[in-house]
Amino acid sequence: MAVDRKQVLRAAAGLLMRKSTATMDEVARAAGISRATLNRQFAGRDALIRALEELGIAECEAAAARAAVDDGPAPDAVRRLVRELEPAAGLLAFLYSENQLFEGDEQNEGWARLDARMVGLFRRGQEAGEFRIDLSPVWLTEALYGLLVSAAWAISEGRVAPNDFTTNITELLLGGATRRQV
Repeated sequence: MAVDRKQVLRAAAGLLMRKSTATMDEVARAAGISRATLNRQFAGRDALIRALEELGIAECEAAAARAAVDDGPAPDAVRRLVRELEPAAGLLAFLYSENQLFEGDEQNEGWARLDARMVGLFRRGQEAGEFRIDLSPVWLTEALYGLLVSAAWAISEGRVAPNDFTTNITELLLGGATRRQV
């Protein structure tokens, strides 16, 4: 029987988001495979985490492309982006807590590409007079990431309705980022 690698990664991300200390045995059970099968796919926890990182980056880049973040008014692009990122939010919530992914010389270049794309979106909105200029595009990018992760955690714990994901994030972020006309 062939193992669906993405399905295994999604199951692992779902478990690890809820229980970051889960063992590889627990990950295998959550994925519905044996520990031996998991070991054939990933030579240890670090390899699993790195594979989750690759999947997370790929999904974020695909979401940004589908959202056409370079097109139209920046607030509309942010709304499209959040909607497109929703399926990857649980994975992002787990990755966001994995500090080793963002430290040192071995940081995946994909994170820098994503950051540059998001910073560019917020900068474009500032240049068009849509977003406040007293908040840096880097800060707005970090706020977006933080809200995505917070929403994913709240939804996974049943404290927030899944249908409110996009609205909760965009209304809070854009409500604070939108430039007010005087």
